[in-house]
Amino acid sequence: MLGKGVVGGGGGTKAPKPSFVSYVRPEEIHANEKEVTEKEVTLHLLPGEQLLCEASTVLKYVQEDSCQRGIYGKLVCTDFKIAFLGDDESALDNDEAQFKNKVIGENDITLHCVDQIYGVFDEKKKPLFGQLKKYPEKLIIHCKDLRVFHFGLRYTKEEEVKRIVSGIIHHTQAPKLLKRLFLFSYAAAAQNNTATDPKNHTVMFDTLKDWCWELERTKGNVKYKAVSVNEGYKVCVRLPAYFVVPISLPEEDVLRFQGHGIPIWCWSCHNGCALLKMSALPKEQDDGSLQIQKSFLDGIYKTIHRPPYEIVKTEDLSTNFLSLQDIQTAYSKFKQLFLIDNSTEFWDTDIKWFSLLENSSWLDIIRRCLKKAIEIAECLEAQNMNVLLLEENASDLCCLISSLVQVMMDPHCRTRVGFQSLVQKEWIMGGHCFLDRCNHLRQSDKEEVPVFLLFLDCVWQLVHQHPPAFDFTETYLTVLSDSLYLPIFSTFFFNSPHQKDINMGREHQDTQSKPLNLLTVWDWSVQFEPKAQMLLKNPLYVEKPKLDKGQRKGMRFKHQRQLSLPLTQSKSSPKRGFFREETDHLIKNLLGKRISKLINSSDELQDNFREFYDSWHSKPTDYHGLLLPHIEGPEIKVWAQRYLRWIPEAQILGGGRVATMSKLLEMMEEVERLQEKIEERHHSQGALPAEGPSLLRSSARLSSLFPFALLQRHSSKPVLPTSGWKALGDEDDLAKREDEFVDLGDV
Repeated sequence: MLGKGVVGGGGGTKAPKPSFVSYVRPEEIHANEKEVTEKEVTLHLLPGEQLLCEASTVLKYVQEDSCQRGIYGKLVCTDFKIAFLGDDESALDNDEAQFKNKVIGENDITLHCVDQIYGVFDEKKKPLFGQLKKYPEKLIIHCKDLRVFHFGLRYTKEEEVKRIVSGIIHHTQAPKLLKRLFLFSYAAAAQNNTATDPKNHTVMFDTLKDWCWELERTKGNVKYKAVSVNEGYKVCVRLPAYFVVPISLPEEDVLRFQGHGIPIWCWSCHNGCALLKMSALPKEQDDGSLQIQKSFLDGIYKTIHRPPYEIVKTEDLSTNFLSLQDIQTAYSKFKQLFLIDNSTEFWDTDIKWFSLLENSSWLDIIRRCLKKAIEIAECLEAQNMNVLLLEENASDLCCLISSLVQVMMDPHCRTRVGFQSLVQKEWIMGGHCFLDRCNHLRQSDKEEVPVFLLFLDCVWQLVHQHPPAFDFTETYLTVLSDSLYLPIFSTFFFNSPHQKDINMGREHQDTQSKPLNLLTVWDWSVQFEPKAQMLLKNPLYVEKPKLDKGQRKGMRFKHQRQLSLPLTQSKSSPKRGFFREETDHLIKNLLGKRISKLINSSDELQDNFREFYDSWHSKPTDYHGLLLPHIEGPEIKVWAQRYLRWIPEAQILGGGRVATMSKLLEMMEEVERLQEKIEERHHSQGALPAEGPSLLRSSARLSSLFPFALLQRHSSKPVLPTSGWKALGDEDDLAKREDEFVDLGDV
């Protein structure tokens, strides 16, 4: 668990109470200095970006000391972002400037990243929306990346206050049309400046060749085939133009119910078993239609379930797992722990940290997702069973669980190119509704659910527990989560490939207008310089050794260790009735006649899971084989770098994992230098070793939340909260309170 109370910046003693009382407001002091502190800073506009409104003499508060200090500057709103133009960028030292995002500055907020807007009226904070009759003296903006901005408007002209506040509210909260997004303005203006990174080898899965390549890579081409029956989206606008189905499935069956009720291939295991997904058929009330659907599903089921050679286990994610409402409710509570307005609020809530964290249920949801993925991995790996994931549209929880299973079971998905290709295959081509789930159009808050963020959090748990198994770092995952709100990339701004193609003008190639060409988020050179991109690559990644032909002959397959686990073997001659029930189970679920009880007894399932889980963790980890996370209570942690990075008090200066990484890099470089000297002595001209990120060289100066936290902003507050001590009573009473235990472990 995360011990938030110990990550403060200063010493461990209580600061002395000041004896001097000032009757002059801090804003009045700064107002006399505004000619000195406020300098003209140039507003940098992207291609197609237009300035909408602005206000001068705005005070941007520092997020500490109860928001009593700040910097004067200009607040502007464009059709892409809200930006504060002040003179604080010069405070960045060289190390911190090297990880600067080239698209979004430290004081920039994209319109899609705005979560909530508040105004302060006579010291009272109120949410702002719609037309205002009275305008606030202070503006507070909560962002989806968990930044909090405070802007003082006391010394801004009244007309400018009305214009900037109304403009920000309108352009961040009013419902939008898809074509009015900045995405299209940028695409049209930057049409001749969208060169892609030649080093980006991410498989996009927008051609039949890509799917055939993936089938060949996973050895799935023996039982499955890539089809082009939906080319031009003639069958279904929900599915991609190309996808993979069982070889024995007639293509006319795909046409029957517009792609519903069809087992679509996700991935093949080394033993020939496959992970499949299926969306439910439309609900029918007529008995005749129901009978037709039942007969259709019966035939479909026989193509993938042929005992004793192939056995299928169905996993209904719509009824036997999390609901989207559960995820949204949990995250809404969880994010409030990190949207801290000032230093005082941080220390006041610190006493209740563990209770608030537990009550949010976010970590429990992560645990349940990881556990479900392990259960499916056990079926594929140990029981040699195909697994069929069921969901109403197969575009939310199916994407989440199938992706997690592949990250755990396929080492290719733990490389950066493999992971990006996985997101393309399962999320983008899988039809996850990013436009709705991220609420980019602000048309319905009910559709907003952070399913993809939940996936990234689950992957972070694996990266955190098994760093050498991943080619990428937690910083990579963090900037990927930030990219959800960057509307210069098309990756996360459409609900389906069909929606993207028709809006980018690619569906009908015979039109006169040239189709728009947008960047993908996988071209990291758009956001970061080469030196900053080094922080996205894990220097401790253990690459798979390349074996020559002679060595390969004597090698057993990488997964043999898991195959030989002493688990329940798949039954070669099961009872006939069992499969009749399993078929009925599938049909009832897909027809909307849900049943709550799994066919397999829960006790047997739990026993198999526990034996598989314990046996794997009792053996040395093979970083290029099956990879399972620890899911016990304390092992599921808060993703500190993403959620705490903007809170100055949540830093350990010169400590945390970044300090350990820095020392390891120093050792690696020393070993490489020694190897160079040895090679020189043998007169061999070897290639120069790859240089580690120089940003990590001086660990004593870095924050535990590097590279996002800025060191000059650390707080000098005591390590333990003092504001609530009087209410806690004596030391004995303090010791009894569970929430005040201090965790000195890893954040």
